Amino acid sequence: MRSCWMVGVLCLGAVSASAAPTVLECGTTNSARYTASTAGFDLVAPPSQQTKTGCASDAPFFVSFPATDGNYRVTVELGGDAAATTTVRAESRRLMLEQEATKPGQYSTESFVVNVRTPSIRGGDRVHLKPREIGALDWDDKLTLEFNGQHPSVHRIKVEAVKDVPTVYLAGDSTVVDQDKEPWAAWGQMLPRFFGPKVAIANHAESGETIRSFETEKRWEKIFSTIKAGDYLMLQFAHNDQKPGRGYVPAETDYTALVEKYVAQARSVGAHPILVTSMNRRSFDDAGKITDTLAPYPQTLRKIAAEQKLPLVDLNAMSKVMWEAMGPEGTLKAFVHYPANTFPGQTTELADNTHFNSYGAYELALCVVQSLRDQNSPLARWMRPGIARSTPRIRSSRSRCR
Repeated sequence: MRSCWMVGVLCLGAVSASAAPTVLECGTTNSARYTASTAGFDLVAPPSQQTKTGCASDAPFFVSFPATDGNYRVTVELGGDAAATTTVRAESRRLMLEQEATKPGQYSTESFVVNVRTPSIRGGDRVHLKPREIGALDWDDKLTLEFNGQHPSVHRIKVEAVKDVPTVYLAGDSTVVDQDKEPWAAWGQMLPRFFGPKVAIANHAESGETIRSFETEKRWEKIFSTIKAGDYLMLQFAHNDQKPGRGYVPAETDYTALVEKYVAQARSVGAHPILVTSMNRRSFDDAGKITDTLAPYPQTLRKIAAEQKLPLVDLNAMSKVMWEAMGPEGTLKAFVHYPANTFPGQTTELADNTHFNSYGAYELALCVVQSLRDQNSPLARWMRPGIARSTPRIRSSRSRCR
């Protein structure tokens, strides 16, 4: 495949594991659309303002690059003629860069790594996707970037395949997944925002999953077809495992056995397992204290972590502190609670005490980040500088998580 660097031209090409970098530089008249073989604007109308200094719009816009399974370092040069505040998401709303502000004529260059995956598994098998996943941005043959914010503006995008970065694989349910529709969000899709360009976050979590259905649908097989020495596996299950019926996974038997199985499998290839206890639901008693709706699953993970000397992110304990600090009313701002007609096509009230909006998911991701830092995890070396110590918002979140 080809690389290009041409001023005033939207230069197109596909990117793969063996390709040279692909560079898209904004032009004056070019509104090329994405195809299966060429990069271009995708999904919605192209940005309304295109000059040789940048592509900008008062509405979100998307750019896609043809891509195969793997990790890709993306370097964006944000900015243009006018002031802009740009947030960049990848694939199904993974937060990569947050509210990057540029003044008129100013540019800011940032890099991050995007993990791309398809349902194919080495050896000819495939992940058993749910109907909602078919055609989703997390499972297609392209790398998609979303530019959003107040007058989002980008001048140049470079995409190059990388094989020398560690990958953090996330396995879990709807509280971890890349939620693809507003107003839902989960902590796994917020996590990339806190890491720099030397590590990839591969979020394989999916809604409705138990640790056992993750196996029967070949999601574990997909992870272990690519995980390698030096990678990480973060595992969080409980919300669906505890539900009665055919999908029930007893904590003391099957759940324990499957956690231990995949911990051992990760270790066998030189990867590093990290257990994550599930966060509490928004369930308060009359005294304003969180009621435990997830027992005995968090206790089970704590026991396994202690016995096997594994890192544990106790999101269950941290979320209890955070939700109680926010209180029954305050937590309404973190969960999916909205009156009818808040969002397009939403004709009924939303009152979801399990799932989060972007604010709640972001705060939970901060708790995960802080726990890793508190434990001196090797992952901390790849976090973006200043996080969890330099901003008031993060300082207050730290105090709530503890």
